[in-house]
Amino acid sequence: MAKKVAEMGVFVALAMIFSYVEVLIPFHFGIPGVKLGIANLVIVVGLYLFPAKEVFGISVVRILLMGLLFGNGVSILYSLVGGILSFFVMLFCKKVSVFSVIGVSVAGGVFHNIGQILAAMVVLWNVRIVSYLPVLLVAGVVTGALNGYLSKKISSIMLQARKQMEK
Repeated sequence: MAKKVAEMGVFVALAMIFSYVEVLIPFHFGIPGVKLGIANLVIVVGLYLFPAKEVFGISVVRILLMGLLFGNGVSILYSLVGGILSFFVMLFCKKVSVFSVIGVSVAGGVFHNIGQILAAMVVLWNVRIVSYLPVLLVAGVVTGALNGYLSKKISSIMLQARKQMEK
């Protein structure tokens, strides 16, 4: 049990570090709200290493802690809606076994943006914000593919290391 708690703590910490580093990276797409989503690496890799319930916990805890430390109530709401929708879509895509790790990550990136747009429509009482969605969908596909590729490599390395440790 202690080993599991330690692993989950490490994954939460990694996701928080990646979230913070992303803020520090001077990489801007020139489009407000578009980010690389590198904290999602931890979630995608986690889906292939841990039970879904634990990965969901990692995702929610990371969003809440980062929101409390560096955000505000609205940013927490947007991130939670996007993160939760993204998580369940990725979990579904993984379970149906039709999608590769890259496909799962792309679905997560796309649905994170859809979730945030839905939250913004409710908060702002403005349906016209949906016009921003095509740009965010393209960004979600591109960043999701990049993160998926990296997640695939990281998952493979971690699974091999886990097998070596079990010997």
